Amino acid sequence: MRVTQPGRAVRSKICGLTMLADVDAAAQAGAAYIGLVFFPKSPRNVEIAQARDLAVAAPVGLAKVALLVNPDDAMLAAVVDAVPLDMIQLHGSESPERVLDVRRRTGLPVMKAVGLRTADDLPTLDAYAAVADQLLVDAKPPEGTDLPGGNGVGFDWTLIAGRDWTTPWMLAGGLTPDNVGEAIRLTGARQVDVSSGVETAPGMKDAARIAAFVAAASA
Repeated sequence: MRVTQPGRAVRSKICGLTMLADVDAAAQAGAAYIGLVFFPKSPRNVEIAQARDLAVAAPVGLAKVALLVNPDDAMLAAVVDAVPLDMIQLHGSESPERVLDVRRRTGLPVMKAVGLRTADDLPTLDAYAAVADQLLVDAKPPEGTDLPGGNGVGFDWTLIAGRDWTTPWMLAGGLTPDNVGEAIRLTGARQVDVSSGVETAPGMKDAARIAAFVAAASA
């Protein structure tokens, strides 16, 4: 079992923000990243103009991440040209070659989400670690869902206990203020991502839960 080292801060990403109050709540809580979702099927989807307003409102030091699902070049350009961003998160079936292409086209670091369900999925993480600037280690979505993430489901954290990648990585999938501390203890994650776990309803963020999550991750 891997145990985190004391004195090393865990960075939190609050994903799926839709309102200016959400940005303020994430900033006040001490989050390191906010995520803006560009995926029409998601209850957290934002239009480009809305995303720009949210990104502009973020204080200096709060990294703005655009979550895109298999974006074509036109969509990629539209988002990057209009919204001040710090990172692209690819959350679809993008190939390692596409990850490199997106980085080249945008000039931004790219985080690639990889879903886990069993140990058979682990080699995929190694493949993307070779090309992405960061990894998002997430749960595979349930069968039949249209959403690649934000489903509130987790995976067996022991699958990655004791594992290290040279590429920075972030833990996601079913995290809440109540379980994030245990998830960090078991996996050694130094970065964590939450969306549905700090909501009162799909797409409705709760400032108190955001604060509780960041505090629990940093404890």
